[in-house]
Amino acid sequence: MAKVSGNDLVVQALQDEGVDTTFYVTGGPMVDVAVRCVEMFRTVDVRHEQAAAMAAHAYSRVSGKPGVCFAASGPGTTNLITGVGNAFLDAVPVVALGGASAVSQAGMGAFQEMDQVGMFKPITKWAERVYDTRRIPEFINKAFRIATSGQPGPVYLDLPGDVLYKRVEDSEVQFFKKPHEVPRLAGDPALIRRAIALLKQAQRPLILTGTGVFWSKAWTELQEFVELTGIPFYTTPQGRGVIPEDHRLSFLAARNQAWKEADVVLVVGTRFNFIIGFGQPPRWAEDVKFIQVDICDEEIGRNRPVEIGIVGDAKTVLRQLIEEGRDAFKGRAELPWVETLRGYHRKSEEKSRPLWESNSVPIHPMRLFKEVREFMDRDAIVVVDGHETLNFARQTIPFYVPGHSVNAGPNGCMGVAVPFGMGAKVAKPDKQVIVLSGDGSFGMNGMEIDTEIRHNIPVLNVIVNNGGWAALGGMAAGRDLGFSRYDKMAEAFGAHAEYVEKPQDIRPALERAKAAGKASVVNVICDPNARSSTVSFAAYRAI
Repeated sequence: MAKVSGNDLVVQALQDEGVDTTFYVTGGPMVDVAVRCVEMFRTVDVRHEQAAAMAAHAYSRVSGKPGVCFAASGPGTTNLITGVGNAFLDAVPVVALGGASAVSQAGMGAFQEMDQVGMFKPITKWAERVYDTRRIPEFINKAFRIATSGQPGPVYLDLPGDVLYKRVEDSEVQFFKKPHEVPRLAGDPALIRRAIALLKQAQRPLILTGTGVFWSKAWTELQEFVELTGIPFYTTPQGRGVIPEDHRLSFLAARNQAWKEADVVLVVGTRFNFIIGFGQPPRWAEDVKFIQVDICDEEIGRNRPVEIGIVGDAKTVLRQLIEEGRDAFKGRAELPWVETLRGYHRKSEEKSRPLWESNSVPIHPMRLFKEVREFMDRDAIVVVDGHETLNFARQTIPFYVPGHSVNAGPNGCMGVAVPFGMGAKVAKPDKQVIVLSGDGSFGMNGMEIDTEIRHNIPVLNVIVNNGGWAALGGMAAGRDLGFSRYDKMAEAFGAHAEYVEKPQDIRPALERAKAAGKASVVNVICDPNARSSTVSFAAYRAI
């Protein structure tokens, strides 16, 4: 009878789950897993395990499929933690595999023996160790099921060396050939009827969506419902593009006023976390009524009471709302509220225009992003990383395609720029991928430019170089980095490199980088005094 090793079973199980790409650093117990992965599908070996987890995160965000990463053992596996933790707070299905010391030497002080499962448990939906080689396919199937069911999230599987290299009879192994399918849960019909009645009577309604719309592929239903009801819409930063942002009911620049003045808000597939001010004043009116739709019942009413809470899949519930609302909203005239938001939007854009058109040197970030906006393809994927960079880009760069807005999310994890760009480009190689990164953020994983060159991953990396971790005045200590020549570093790796100091040189540099057809770095010297304003994200002082 034929025998197979645990290494063979890992790769076969990944194939059975539909995996076509993995990100990793080879070594230790996972060496032969890496070899077999190279033989079966695309593999991208990175320079640091943190980048492997981050690239898998972006791959998942852009493709809508679970991202897969793996590492050796010990510090190789613990290096995955930052990326996996980031995916956990961002609710992204990343499947992380880590090699581990032998089960047979447990408690003996084996090489790199540590409780890796215990480390991952608080930052994953599920973390487990495989003890029986024959059960590897079962555990990998379970990992994918848990990662993609309900509210998505990362999982971790510990693979001891002696379990991987043991050979077993293939007749003793149970294989799971069909990839897991996520069920679509419908909302309570009575609550659907109440939601439509409340939205119909609202005078200042809004729709606010998050990435639950992306994971359920509900963007068609969302746009249909917006157009049926005539209700203006907003999204969380990660959820942008589910409806093209040049839509007639999109008023991005009026967001602050819209949130403060809305009387009824339909919230679909996003949490009441700090990104939306916990749904509380002062971001929202005291008497605002929320209708919350979420796949996860424990998210309903979290942090604030809601008028109506509907547990269900975003795509299915939106379809229910459309069917229930056809007669209720048929032929309804445009609400005066829409014109109010249109006016707020116009006024805010006019206020920003001088910065977009500024010819000052050093370059203002909003002038840089205006050039990027006019250069980028309509369906470009844009990755944003850094404080000033993130806030100014949010005000300037529009999105038109679901899953094409990628940033660190609720964790605010810096250093994601280059790995995220890499994962996004691997997920959609035919799309333009532009990374907008602060210089501080770029330095954290800038070595992955080498990975982009080695694997022919042509990402356009734009560094917003203001010489420090934040604008002047934003930090009291440890701020200064100097206006370093990151372009020279990239050039040494074989990337196309540009150095830009004047506004009129931005667009030609971007065009040359695009024409180069390979990984590129455009290092733009920006105004260190350009400091963005944003809401307070955290309260660090005790009351």
